[in-house]
Amino acid sequence: MGLTAQIALFLAAAVIAVPLFRRLRLGAVLGYLAAGMVVGPSGLGLVTDVDRMLQLAEFGVVLLLFVIGLELQPSRLVAMRKVVFGVGLPQVLVSTALLGLAAWLLGQPPRSALLIGFALSLSSTALVLQVLAEREELKAHHARAAFGTLLFQDIAAMLALAGLPLAAAAGGAGRLDLRGLLPALGAVTVAVLGGRYALGPLLRIVAATRVRETFTATALLVVVGSALLFGATGLSMAFGAFVAGVLLADSEYRHELEADIEPFKGLLLGLFFIVTGMSARLGTVVERPLQVLLLLGLLLALKAAAGWGVARLAGIGGAQARRFATEIAAGGEFAFVLLALAGGRRLLDPETVEVLVIVVTLSMILTPLLISAHARLESWLAPKAAPAPYDSPDADEPRVIIAGFGRFGQIVGRVLRAKRIRFTALEISQAQVDFVRRFGNKLYYGDASRLELLHAAGAARAEVLVIAIDDVEASLRTAELAKRHFPRLRIIARARNRQQAFRLLDLGITAVFRETLASSLEVARDALIALGVPPAEARASIKTFRELDERTLLAQHAVKDDEVKLMAAARESALQLEELFRADEREQPAEAPLSRRGTVAAP
Repeated sequence: MGLTAQIALFLAAAVIAVPLFRRLRLGAVLGYLAAGMVVGPSGLGLVTDVDRMLQLAEFGVVLLLFVIGLELQPSRLVAMRKVVFGVGLPQVLVSTALLGLAAWLLGQPPRSALLIGFALSLSSTALVLQVLAEREELKAHHARAAFGTLLFQDIAAMLALAGLPLAAAAGGAGRLDLRGLLPALGAVTVAVLGGRYALGPLLRIVAATRVRETFTATALLVVVGSALLFGATGLSMAFGAFVAGVLLADSEYRHELEADIEPFKGLLLGLFFIVTGMSARLGTVVERPLQVLLLLGLLLALKAAAGWGVARLAGIGGAQARRFATEIAAGGEFAFVLLALAGGRRLLDPETVEVLVIVVTLSMILTPLLISAHARLESWLAPKAAPAPYDSPDADEPRVIIAGFGRFGQIVGRVLRAKRIRFTALEISQAQVDFVRRFGNKLYYGDASRLELLHAAGAARAEVLVIAIDDVEASLRTAELAKRHFPRLRIIARARNRQQAFRLLDLGITAVFRETLASSLEVARDALIALGVPPAEARASIKTFRELDERTLLAQHAVKDDEVKLMAAARESALQLEELFRADEREQPAEAPLSRRGTVAAP
């Protein structure tokens, strides 16, 4: 079968398997794995050359680690340090010790046993967070502990990916040649200095062209270049991409880079899981069912026991500790990566890798079922238990997203900052980004009318989206995307004029604010006071005008496509306003000054 036909087969398998597994609440990762098992050598045998496809699929892991690096901002780690290092670190250490001891007792050499224990100590970040999101439990206390643990596991996996090549070299030579570390240290130095002094100016020049394709190409070049640099020195290419991501985590281009990389990462990572599923021999379960079941039970029991003990020592309550232990009991996708790399570098024998891949796969399949079953058991045993304390699993997630940070959006941002409300600001103008950042303010480059960028900025978790974009069409595109894909997000939109306000109302957005209305009314109020109108009367007149104008806007929106009715609504509004002001004048004393009399027509 040719390469094109294989790609078509992979796409067809993913299109069928992933929606099915998502509907069953088993997750996309398991859908990809199942698709690979079906089309692979152990299934229908449609694809047999697994090694050739694995070389291409491993680039998906490279992109995944770049995105993970982008998300590991220093501020994020500082905010979650107690959970990440107080729960995540001991969980990995204890799980690795228990699982490594079990592997050693089952006949593995000490070094292989330690590697197996560490690989199996890692859980599935994508799977666990997806299940918790579907159950709307991401803000629960046990979910916060799980999130911090998974975050630490990601960091630990990166260090392991960097160390595997060195461990393999040491194994082949009998000892580790310290001189062999010099190229690796040189690669890290070049990456750090390049990320500090070269990447920023390069991305700034490319962003100024306003050509999206060029920026996407630059993002891919950064990932591929850093991966090749580290790979050339014997380090893991995935670790190189991770370092590049960390170096750009505090950059103003973080969200735009993530949005550009995400589609490639999703496809290639899906291909990686398909190929991983293809490499799993289903015959192993049939040939050695007792061994597979024994190892599966051992994995779940030891990891759950370690997780429960660590959670209790960290001060997490009994029910919450049990939930946490259930969530991180299974293996994860990084186990596939580490086991595959270890097998390829002959740190583990192929038969062991084969059995462990099957065990990890089965444990991941059981994860959603275990979480649901445990939740039902807890509710049955303690139906009147106090609700779990809520705390955000990601302490620095923005509550507000400001799309457009010009003269309008900046005022909103300054008020939010003064109230210490977290927000993320997006701006398409590179010049504006540079200007704002010179004053020490955080602002991210990117087009907010792109769905990928809104996802990257955290729109799925934010509470409010303020649309303050100058360009009318871009503003409307952003509003439409947000309304369609983030129904829980409250949208507050700026409108340049009545026509844009009408179009926003058409989208179902009711919180629409015309940008000059409030300031114009303030000017009108001060003008009335300057002409001798008492301040209280001036404020009442402005309030009357504003209320009538808002009602008129809604009335005109209902007939906006009929010019005759639209003009009639405007005339009626003017007459109503005139009558209201005349009524106010009749209530004033007879000696009211002439300067307070007159007619004001609605625009």
